[in-house]
Order: sequence, then structure tokens, then C-alpha cells
Amino acid sequence: MTRRIGYSAGAASLALMVAASGAAAGEPAFTSVQVEGFSVPGALSNAWADFDNDGDLDLAVSWKSGEVRLYRNDGGAFVNIGPEMGLPTSGIEIRGLSWGDFDGDGFVDLMGGSNVMGDRAANRSFVWRNDGGLRFVEQAETLGLVVPGRMSRQANWIDYDNDGALDFYAADRAGPNQLFRNQDGRFVPVMGEGGVNDVRATVGACWLDYDRDGDLDLFLANQSGSTDALWRNDGGSFVDVAPALGMDQAGRDRSTGGVGCAVGDYDNDGNLDLFVAVYGADLLYRNNGDGTFSEVAAQAGLDHGGHAVAAAWGDYDNDGWLDLFVTHYEGEPGKQIPVNLLYRNLGDGRFEQVLTRESLLNAGDHGVEWIDYDNDGALDLSLTDGYGDEGGHFLFHNDLAEPARSRSLSVLVLDEGGKRIPPGAEVRLFDREGQILGTRQVSTGGGYNAQSAGPVHFGLARMQPVRVEVSYMGGKRVVIEDVDPQAFTGRRLAVTPAGLLKQP
Repeated sequence: MTRRIGYSAGAASLALMVAASGAAAGEPAFTSVQVEGFSVPGALSNAWADFDNDGDLDLAVSWKSGEVRLYRNDGGAFVNIGPEMGLPTSGIEIRGLSWGDFDGDGFVDLMGGSNVMGDRAANRSFVWRNDGGLRFVEQAETLGLVVPGRMSRQANWIDYDNDGALDFYAADRAGPNQLFRNQDGRFVPVMGEGGVNDVRATVGACWLDYDRDGDLDLFLANQSGSTDALWRNDGGSFVDVAPALGMDQAGRDRSTGGVGCAVGDYDNDGNLDLFVAVYGADLLYRNNGDGTFSEVAAQAGLDHGGHAVAAAWGDYDNDGWLDLFVTHYEGEPGKQIPVNLLYRNLGDGRFEQVLTRESLLNAGDHGVEWIDYDNDGALDLSLTDGYGDEGGHFLFHNDLAEPARSRSLSVLVLDEGGKRIPPGAEVRLFDREGQILGTRQVSTGGGYNAQSAGPVHFGLARMQPVRVEVSYMGGKRVVIEDVDPQAFTGRRLAVTPAGLLKQP
């Protein structure tokens, strides 16, 4: 019988409550991982990447205390090595962790921003450069990325101008957002039409090539009654087309607004769609493939009203259709409890919410990521819970049974040198008849204080050979024919612009 992690339990009783795992009727089976070690109050951000290039994903978590933990993944067991690696153990509150290899040395670096309430002047951002997987060195001032006064929310490493170098976008909850261009290893603020320095209260920032013209556009989920934005990238300058496309959500009051956003092709038509977690009714924008969107949350069964915070797409049952997890809470500030939503994609444009109020997965109310931390073919779930006296960050192992667990394909997209993961690249699978099976985007961040830099995951209805197409921003497209998913069980198919990367 599944048990819910409750706010009233201490760490010891918490471990007992989650010891029994399994699934209630209609629910998937998950088991909580390292409960006692992870049940530390005040966890805010969760970001996943393979910082030491050993082939599995590691986890960074930030706390209200200013601590940033780095959990090295040792064969599915997690060991905090943050202090010895040079990450802070105390200080001002850190949010918005985000991994990105800004210097192109093949080791992902880590960005974090502070969130001091009531003292905007105290806020700043930090960049910990990964020195060969051996230590982290804080270099924000040298790089030009201190961003003074920024109240951090989502952070995005992206290449908005397709010059091959990672740029940076800093969302700000209480001031103008800022775009920084990577210019010979130093970051320069981009002003004017190219800056997308939106002054609205931004929480979620999602970069995606919605119009498939080869560059990344920007959707902003804005809070406190502000309208949302969709900044179309016109070759380095940006135009907000949300009002023209009916995506601005005009007329909100101050108690409502967008919070997190998530990019995914939920209907397997090859076009990237967009879910927006909202204080109010959630939104699902179906990409029509012609530069427009249709808002279809009600038809899809996703228009839940309440306090949704973050969302992540992932095919947890490996049936070939993207499912959706939404972190959501109920109750007054200081007394809120997580009541989360897991929507199973039925494959016909509709979703079924499968969690009960007693679910084990009602354990986090902010950051959410789907990852396969143990490379067993099934997506696991990472959550953070920053409120209440209990809380913590939680990792749930997906107990999907065979043969479904192995019915998947993991694709690692890399740049020309085979080192850096290019955010925003798109991967499409096709069957032998040319029918599209699904689309995934290499993560650009987007949700709420959560991010991952790793391979994309495809669940497969059948383990049959597929064609893999990778579209890089800027127009480069790579096609690999007759990929046998069974040959990549337990490992990744790595792709560069030159084609399939041979691995030992």
C-alpha cells in the first residue's frame, strides 16, 4: 500500500511511512530513495547533470540556508560531496540552479541565484565553474554574471544567436529579466530589441523553437497578475507575439498568474507544445504547426484550478506518450501541503489524473524533474519541498516491471566536439514506415527552480528499429537509420553533428 509523506511526521517516522511502496489502484509503483538523508527541511532547487562524466546523472540541490549540495551518483547511491568540491555550506538563500558548459571544456558548470526577501540589494547570482570534475570555483564576477539585485527564479543556459557559445538568461521575480551574450568567455548584457529584458514578474522561462525556423524563442510564465509573454526570436531581436496569438492571458488579478512551464510534444505530431502551471486554471497550448497555438487544457483534462507551481513531461510507463507531473499545493502560506498531479497520457489528446491524496508522490511542492538516474530504462522522479517544518528533496525510483522498463531509448545529443550538450536541440523518432513516434527537446530549463542537462528519453510501444533525427539550432540535421533500441539497453545513443558517436 502506498503511503503519503506527511508534513506532521519527523524524519524517523517519515522513513517508516514511506517504507512500504507499491501502487494504489491506477497508480504507478514508485519507491522512495534515501529517505532519511534527503528529508532535510528547506530544499528549493533540484538540477541533474553528469558533472564528472562517468555516465550517470548526479544531483545538485540548494537550500534556504545557502547550502548547495552536490550528490555524486555512485551506482544509484548518492553521496554529498558539495563541501569538498568547493560549493557553499551556508550563506544567502540559493534558488534557480542550472547546469551548462559555458566554457566548452566538456564539464558542466553550475549557476545559482539568491532570493533574499525584502532586501533586493542583497541579491546576486553565482557561477561555479567545474574544474575537470575535481572541484568547483566561483567565478561570477570574472564572467560578468553577478547580476546584482536579481531575485532568482528560473535560469537558462541557451545559445540564442546560434554562434556555438552558451548564452545566459536570468529570470527575475521582482525586476527586469536579463539576457547575457557569451562573448569570448565573458558575458555581456544584451540591450534593446535583442535583450528581452521583460519587466514583468517572471517565474518560469522556457526556450523553444516553436515556429521551427532554427532559433530559440522564449515563453515567460509571469506572476502577480502579469500577462505572459512569447518572445519570437527574429534572428537575434525579439518580438512579443503572445497578445497576437492569444497567449498573454490578459485580465488576471494579482492573485493569479503563470508559475512554471514545460515543453513537450504530447500528441506526437512533431511540434513542441507548452504546458503552463498557473495560480488559477492551468494551460495547455497545442502547437498547430503553423506558428500558432490552441489552448486545449479543458479538452485534455489538464485545466486543474488551484496553486500549481512546476511541471515536467516524461513517459513514465514507456508506452510512447508523454505523461505530465505537476507540483501543486493547498492551504495558507506557512500551512500549505503538497497535493500533486500525475496525468497519464491516454494517447487520444486526453489525460487521466492517477494520483490519490494518499499517494507517496505527494511529497514536493516546487521543483520537479524526470530522470533515469540508474540507467534501467524507466524514468524516475525528483521533487523538492521547501516549505513547512519537514520537507526536503525526494527521489522516487520507478518500479516499472519488465518488459516495459527496458522498452525505451536514451539519446545523448552533443556538439561538434562531442563535449557539450546543446540546449534546445530536438530529437525525433520515426518507425520504418516513416511515421513519427515522438519528439523530445534537449532541456533549456523552464520549470520552477529545476533543470537537467542529460540525455532525452523515449518510451517505446514496440522494441523495433527506428530512425533517429536530431535537429540542431541553426539548421543542421543529423539522420541515423535503423537504430535497434535493444542494442542500447542500459546505455545512451550518443549523437554529434557528424553522426553517431562511437563509445567504448
